[in-house]
Amino acid sequence: MQIAFIGLGHMGGPMALNLHKAGHVVHAFDLNEDVCDALQAEGVTIAASAINAVQGAQVVISMLPASAHVEALYLGRHGQDALLPAIARGTLIIDSSTIAAATSQKVAQAAQNAGIGFIDAPVSGGVGGAVAGTLTFMVGGSDADLERARPVLEKMGANIFHAGAVGAGQTAKICNNMLLGILMIGTSEAIALGVANGLDPKVLSEIMRRSSGGNWALEKYNPFPGVHENAPASKGYAGGFGTDLMLKDLGLAQEAATAARSATPLGGLARALYAAHSLAGHGPEDFSSIIKLMQKKA
Repeated sequence: MQIAFIGLGHMGGPMALNLHKAGHVVHAFDLNEDVCDALQAEGVTIAASAINAVQGAQVVISMLPASAHVEALYLGRHGQDALLPAIARGTLIIDSSTIAAATSQKVAQAAQNAGIGFIDAPVSGGVGGAVAGTLTFMVGGSDADLERARPVLEKMGANIFHAGAVGAGQTAKICNNMLLGILMIGTSEAIALGVANGLDPKVLSEIMRRSSGGNWALEKYNPFPGVHENAPASKGYAGGFGTDLMLKDLGLAQEAATAARSATPLGGLARALYAAHSLAGHGPEDFSSIIKLMQKKA
């Protein structure tokens, strides 16, 4: 299958590479020349532009930072040409960005008017899951479009959930990430408290992991340096999922909560804490660096 892949960051790059390794013909594009060069060295074809990438594609996949980028890509904005007119009728768009459900629905409607299929399919599983091809996809769209997408999604992920109509995947993702942000703060507080009282962070983490406080952060993504060798915390909080991206997702959750008149007091507090952490200069660092807010200063 010929696939266009737009957006080759920490998540998109490994996803595109897995499709290439699975035997698909991938034409990829990103504005960052360094990530393009890295993928090209792995044998992935790099297109000169997004419009060039979609020529002849049966599936178009996008993995972009925010709603504004997705809308600008497909619908055009501020002098940027819209990509939709360059995509052939009958093509399927899979947008794996984490954005507002309303943006997914807006782009999906424009795609439908042009005879193009669309599903929103944001992911969970982090960079490790993207590299290993074990991501979880949360899909919003029709049954028929999901079945068209499934052979492609299965090469990048281990779990595929159909959340509902277009936009439902985004809603599921922001609910998940709101919980993740809250859990990381709670985990960081608990570890920082134990360390401040003389406990070994590895021992404490293992105790909590096997007790009622167990959660994904303790299991796979510990925020204290040295506890998990491959976690961003042990690599200077580099890579992973940035604080500013978590802040963006928590903002989307609060927008959804406001629209639905839903109470999310912990989600709101989490957003405020990540905002303070970002303003303190930690925005580019992995979101697990939030533990720095709780640690005693030397």
